[in-house]
Amino acid sequence: MRKTLPDTPSPKFQTWKALKNHQKKIASTSIIEHFKNESNRLNYSWLEWEDFIVDFSKNRIDRKGFDLLIELAKEAGLKGAIESQFSGAKINDTENRAVLHTALRRLDNSPVIVDELDIIPEIKAIQKKMSAFCNKVISGEWKGYSGKTITHIVNIGIGGSDLGPSMVVEALEHYKNHLDIRFVSNVEGDHHEEVLKGLNPETTIFVIVSKTFTTQETLSNANSIRAWFLNQAPETAIVQHFVAVSSNTEKTAAFGISLDNTFPMKDWVGGRFSLWSAVGLSICLAVGPEHFRALLKGAGKMDLHFQETPFEKNIPVVLALLSIWYNNFWNAESEALIPYTQYLRNLPAYLQQSVMESNGKSVGRDGRPVNYQTGSIIWGASGTNGQHAFFQLIHQGTKLIPSDFIGFKKSLKGNSDHQNKLLSNFIAQTEALMNGKTADQVKEELEANDIDTELQEKLTPFKVFEGNKPTNTILIDKLTPASLGSLIALYEHKIYVQGLIWNIYSYDQWGVELGKQLAAKILDEIEGKKSFSHDPSTSKLLSKI
Repeated sequence: MRKTLPDTPSPKFQTWKALKNHQKKIASTSIIEHFKNESNRLNYSWLEWEDFIVDFSKNRIDRKGFDLLIELAKEAGLKGAIESQFSGAKINDTENRAVLHTALRRLDNSPVIVDELDIIPEIKAIQKKMSAFCNKVISGEWKGYSGKTITHIVNIGIGGSDLGPSMVVEALEHYKNHLDIRFVSNVEGDHHEEVLKGLNPETTIFVIVSKTFTTQETLSNANSIRAWFLNQAPETAIVQHFVAVSSNTEKTAAFGISLDNTFPMKDWVGGRFSLWSAVGLSICLAVGPEHFRALLKGAGKMDLHFQETPFEKNIPVVLALLSIWYNNFWNAESEALIPYTQYLRNLPAYLQQSVMESNGKSVGRDGRPVNYQTGSIIWGASGTNGQHAFFQLIHQGTKLIPSDFIGFKKSLKGNSDHQNKLLSNFIAQTEALMNGKTADQVKEELEANDIDTELQEKLTPFKVFEGNKPTNTILIDKLTPASLGSLIALYEHKIYVQGLIWNIYSYDQWGVELGKQLAAKILDEIEGKKSFSHDPSTSKLLSKI
């Protein structure tokens, strides 16, 4: 297997060893003490780019530790790795593929060569085809089989063919047009039955998203929905109501979908990074081509920032290095992601797939098992909902949970009263997580409330907050298609930086294959077609079905 990236295990870097030693030296130094020790702390821990502000000053790190992290990125060969990705090198070595979701949002038409072919003209042609189709549907020019205009869109896909588009459509609700967009993903029959409730086949378009057009969940749902549709419509109507995003035109044609209504997918775009491609057709339908182009442009701007900005001012690089700092040197196993807008309530779920499927690897690029932690467990919810759910664990629990707080200065609806309250919580929580509350402060509060001394002594231990909890604050001017594109791209690049330093391949996904293979065998068994040997637990479970 030809290698396009270096394959040095992380612990072999000299900087890795220096970081271990440095962490021990400052382990007992609080974030507040770092502020006292560094009068210019905000000079290096405050980043501004476009309408983004990133404040990482509330972290358990000092300038020397930060400089070591930057040196680690250099020692790992990050600059060359970034160049390799954007130039079209096949950095997904185990699948012999380039990784070029970035080419889909390129700000200019400069060539990107894959297998001696410039892929940019084809990308532009597909985007033009998407725009033309979406404009016809949105304007009402596209009619259903009975001559009625389209009112509903159902996206049928799973994984990256569902999570990305559904998250973005939800995030850009403010910018949506009249079309009602629904998503079917789970193979569970009840799920698609619920989605179909109230739908009129005469006014609904179904978008089937599957690169191979063989994904079990997607095809099961697509075939069941096709049968539902044909119970009410003639077979000739399929061409007006079913479109596909797939590279398997033979199978899409067999389904009844015309080539004109098939939008291709390329093997240099991984599923969890595919919303920028034709997989984003449902996004384009929901918000229109102009807003979809703005989404791409915002991501393209972040791509340039990632490519061109020195590491110490490079937002994805800095956030990735801080994540490594906690994962590998503080033994933090998870990270919380807390967007202070209900529009982004499913961003944590989307990034769970992006991060955990990408960097949940235990074999290095050298083909050997790693002996250090990789990946992070990503979880979270929208603020302020999370404050009334899991913040107790972050504030007073025993686990170290670095957290990203994402907020927007302006409300989309212009409600300043609610926005001010939201932002006050957004800022107050990071301050509270850093400062905590001492026993003396607790007693002072209790005394002010006329609590007697004996009860004060009993209550005080329970009301003390340790503080010193690390957070990053990402403050953006306004939630727009462009700023959302930049935000998603930021986290995509963070994934790549982490994987590069951890010496793993972030862009393959062999870990999802085994369950699929076994499920196919067990399905045969459930349907009485074949019999296989299993462990006692599995055999007993099968006997109960």
